[in-house]
Amino acid sequence: MPLLEGKKALIFGVANHRSIAWAIAQSLASEGAQLVFTYQERMEKYVRELAAKIPGTEVIPCDVQSDEELDSAFAKAGEVFGGSLDILIHAVAFAPPSELENPFVQTTREGFHTALDISAYSLVAMAKRAVPLMQQNGGSITSLTYMASQRVMPKYNVMAVAKAALECSTRYLAYELGEHNIRVNTISAGPLNTLAARGVSGLTGFRNHVAEIAPLRRNIEQSEVGDTALFLSSNLARAITGETLYVDAGYNVMGA
Repeated sequence: MPLLEGKKALIFGVANHRSIAWAIAQSLASEGAQLVFTYQERMEKYVRELAAKIPGTEVIPCDVQSDEELDSAFAKAGEVFGGSLDILIHAVAFAPPSELENPFVQTTREGFHTALDISAYSLVAMAKRAVPLMQQNGGSITSLTYMASQRVMPKYNVMAVAKAALECSTRYLAYELGEHNIRVNTISAGPLNTLAARGVSGLTGFRNHVAEIAPLRRNIEQSEVGDTALFLSSNLARAITGETLYVDAGYNVMGA
């Protein structure tokens, strides 16, 4: 029997075929999950094209900076799923390009607020709305982080601060939601060639460095993050919560 037979998953962050969220969607669907994607207005065409590749997948508009749109998205997902939700995937992050190009000391108040709001607070906002749909049967909430939350990665700047806030939020949510059998974890993926990552200068050089230094002597693939999310979403990970799981070919254990 498939690992996620009968499970219902709401996925935020699918943008194009290189998105980690898309890789996660494919992994979840391969094990029987029913999916709903959300989309920003400007990405609707691409999200609908991808959703069409997984039969039965629904799409719902949502701007994560809007409480009204979050309310609507979870209400509509609840209708599609018959009033319950098993899996929530948070694969949303953004900082204004100028905040990644300029020195960190020049971070603007507006840029700081935008990065933290979209990349970190949105996890809390989503979890709040997921609880009523999950509290009867429990569930799994998984987000995406990056090791720049723990180490200085030049040009990652305010996004690193946002990822640190995301990881801390993961632990607090795991503590509070555990009584409802809702698990909350985050995946720290190695550098991948995604739309978001291309906004950080020096990505190609760093990917080459990781391939040389990481214990597995290679970079990772989107599908490997997808399969880790599948594991965390399944009953195989039923005792795992509040964790940051590294999927980076082992790079995080190295001193270089």
